[in-house]
Amino acid sequence: MAQQERRVGTVSRGIRCPIIRQGDDLASIVTDSVLEAAQIEGFELRDRDVIAVTESIVARAQGNYASAEAIGKDVRAKLGGGAIGVIWPIMSRNRFAICLKGIAMGASKVVLMLSYPSDEVGNHLVSFDDLDAAGVNPYSDVLSLERYRELFGYKKHEFTGIDYVEYYSQLIKEAGAEPQVIFANQAKAILDYTDAVLACDIHTRARTKRLLKAAGARIVLGLDDIMTASVDGSGFNERYGLLGSNKATEDSVKLFPRDAKPLVLEIQKRILTATGKHVEVMIYGDGAFKDPQGKIWELADPVVSPFFTDGLIGTPNELKLKYLADNDFGHLSGEALREAISASIRAKQGSLVGNMVSEGTTPRQLTDLIGSLCDLTSGSGDKGNPVVLVQGYFDNYVS
Repeated sequence: MAQQERRVGTVSRGIRCPIIRQGDDLASIVTDSVLEAAQIEGFELRDRDVIAVTESIVARAQGNYASAEAIGKDVRAKLGGGAIGVIWPIMSRNRFAICLKGIAMGASKVVLMLSYPSDEVGNHLVSFDDLDAAGVNPYSDVLSLERYRELFGYKKHEFTGIDYVEYYSQLIKEAGAEPQVIFANQAKAILDYTDAVLACDIHTRARTKRLLKAAGARIVLGLDDIMTASVDGSGFNERYGLLGSNKATEDSVKLFPRDAKPLVLEIQKRILTATGKHVEVMIYGDGAFKDPQGKIWELADPVVSPFFTDGLIGTPNELKLKYLADNDFGHLSGEALREAISASIRAKQGSLVGNMVSEGTTPRQLTDLIGSLCDLTSGSGDKGNPVVLVQGYFDNYVS
């Protein structure tokens, strides 16, 4: 009997796991959870399946936490404990509030410089329409808090209902520092207030630091320079510091995971031993996508995937089926069209970058694409799917 043709391509499955605690054997838990899910749900693992583990449970198993007090101590040691400029943070209770609390504990005054009309990931303080109506040029104008309130009043975030200007000011004050808030989109504007600066932007941080140093700042650090080593036994991340951290409690954050390449290799090895299948494994955080309603770009982590097996290096190398159907084989239909397209896929060789037949495909890193799929699958609430199994991602029309 001829083999039945497959009718399903890529499948993404959330895998339920036990609640992870510090010190848990994560390699064992992830492997067992995937194998048990396959047995109970009646599916089989295949070569090149992808097992993705959320960064949250990796950091939790590692016990990679830092208190606000430890953050304050590190900030004081590195920036001197006086007045510091804290520029361009994102507006997030989860991502930055506890970090700001710790930062303020390490300074006598915090000059908080917010970008406007939105932060780096798209949380809006005001709209561009508001700026137009007020005659404000966001590329050049520096606004004081008083001027901002005069022009725009008290604006609350569309989703959280928080006035982040007031919220962050209060956090600074409660941490024992004097707050001052300004609004500007030129990094050097902060130097009119202080020459010790902590750049809190994520993906543009290297440029921000360079511009500040060139403009004469005495001390320039980024969030990736804070908590790069343990403070009084705390967790740390030598590469990313506070970047990628999340609120754990009202006085601590969970840092981005560290040293997890051995973990992904161990899970890969255990699956191979148990099933004979060679899977790929990755750690993932935020996906890289944008919400069309709130205009929020999801990626608040420094990278989508900090650790992954080598089979996930690179970008897709795909043909555009609809281009083939509409152009090269526009005169064909039915089985003849199917065979022509299948032959083109089998014949593809080398990189297709710059080739018209690949135009419109997505030449992003595999880990960014798969990590985004996994982030949407696992969700961020109570789904209980900290592990995602992606099957068929590397298949194509002729698989």
